[in-house]
Amino acid sequence: MTFLSRIFGEKRDPERLRPLYDALVAAARAPAWYREGGVPDTLDGRFDMVAALLSLALLRLEREAAAAKDDSVLLTELFIADMDGSIRQMGIGDLMVGKHLGRMMGALGGRLTAFRDAGGGSLDAPVRRNIFHDSPPSAETLLFVSARLGRFRDTLAAWPAARILAGEVPAP
Repeated sequence: MTFLSRIFGEKRDPERLRPLYDALVAAARAPAWYREGGVPDTLDGRFDMVAALLSLALLRLEREAAAAKDDSVLLTELFIADMDGSIRQMGIGDLMVGKHLGRMMGALGGRLTAFRDAGGGSLDAPVRRNIFHDSPPSAETLLFVSARLGRFRDTLAAWPAARILAGEVPAP
């Protein structure tokens, strides 16, 4: 270990978690969320699904305590970088990027709290509030999305962290 690495720590490499982040984004883009689940197929709806699946993955990694803390931070950094790039591609100016990212991070934090509070129980309330917002879904679409997210959460809970960190996530 070099002198500088002892002072500043090891070099962090968020790209090693790129397969996991990409798998979560791909799962969030699955057409069933938008067709059968009634999630709005809009920028906001797609953000909501990425944030929901990322939240469930982060909560799963949280169970690993210190062993996965750095990985959770790096995964969140990939999310921020992705959202930053998306905002800039939409033409949002530099002065407003931070404000938009702040709102997105607040939304991610809200989902983390809502899903954590749900524990292993029903996700109906967090899904209604965090995915459908002011557009209450039908009972069928709410059940579809919350049940599917619940299966995703439960499958992640049974998988070893190493498998998840390698980018293997269950199909929601």
